[in-house]
Amino acid sequence: MRRILLTLVSVFLMSQMSVAQSDKKLLTVSVGFYNLENLFDTINDPNTNDEEFLPGGKNHWTSERYFKKVDNMAYAISRIGDNLMPLPPMILGISEIENRIVVEDVVKNDNLKKYNYQIVHYDSPDRRGVDVGLIYNPSYFTVTSSAVHRLDYSSDTSFRTRDQLVVTGTIYGETLHIIVCHWPSRRGGEARSRPLRNAAADLSRHIIDSLLTLDANAKIIMMGDLNDDPNDVSLLERVNAKSERTDVDLKSMYNPYYNMYKKGDGSLAYRDAWNNFDQIMVSPALVKDGSSSFTIKSAKIYNANFLTNTKGQYRGYPFRTFSYGSFIGGYSDHYPVYILLVKEK
Repeated sequence: MRRILLTLVSVFLMSQMSVAQSDKKLLTVSVGFYNLENLFDTINDPNTNDEEFLPGGKNHWTSERYFKKVDNMAYAISRIGDNLMPLPPMILGISEIENRIVVEDVVKNDNLKKYNYQIVHYDSPDRRGVDVGLIYNPSYFTVTSSAVHRLDYSSDTSFRTRDQLVVTGTIYGETLHIIVCHWPSRRGGEARSRPLRNAAADLSRHIIDSLLTLDANAKIIMMGDLNDDPNDVSLLERVNAKSERTDVDLKSMYNPYYNMYKKGDGSLAYRDAWNNFDQIMVSPALVKDGSSSFTIKSAKIYNANFLTNTKGQYRGYPFRTFSYGSFIGGYSDHYPVYILLVKEK
């Protein structure tokens, strides 16, 4: 009889624990990145090479086309992660933007204006005139500081690329450091341009190390269009990005996009092959087990049907703005990516 009672008590306690765990309320934060693919305005900037994106330029970049692009970008951002979250990303890094004006047009668009997104942007020295930036929902994220870090490439002093943006802020009482990157492209070939991306990776690692020196438990999120895949030397060796949570130590980052890429998933396609240039990785403090502070729960590529080409030679590829010089009115040649952070409420 006593054994039966003990068994019943054990079952009752286990059921209560299960109920308690299922009743735990989680705070979930969505953080994303999106390459907006040549979001230029129609005004000539004499300091950049923006001639192809002017009304009289090669792309016949009229106001009508520009505002179609703005509307598309705003709509896409409003939908990122909509199968898992009721709101679009609270923090979103962006790239291939010409200036602050184009970002203002996006966040003021009818698809986004109700979220009151705020902007962090600095002009970069990039010859094409494109920058990185960050938009955030001020109802959740409060920016406390921001700065840019310039890539000085000693082997070619004339080389100019995008700055790396660092934004620090608080969300639900925790401090996050966001690094937004757009590393040098593969123009001229992957091997020939590799030293440039390795140099960019060294700069990113330097920023990470500087933040960790100030706080060994700093919660750092590095994101961007890196123009390299997760298994390239720049990520594996220079940034020291690990593919498995269990391998992450105090001198490495966790890259959840590695295993996605190995399975054949990607954020852009080229010549019938997928690349995963768009990645988000996190510092050890966001990988630790525990429920009292934020930890990474999942990472996604947002490859929704409306962002995907449904016909023709490039069926299944991201639905981009131009195809072979013809305006097709799509979104971007990259899919957005995002991660979810969770902790107990």
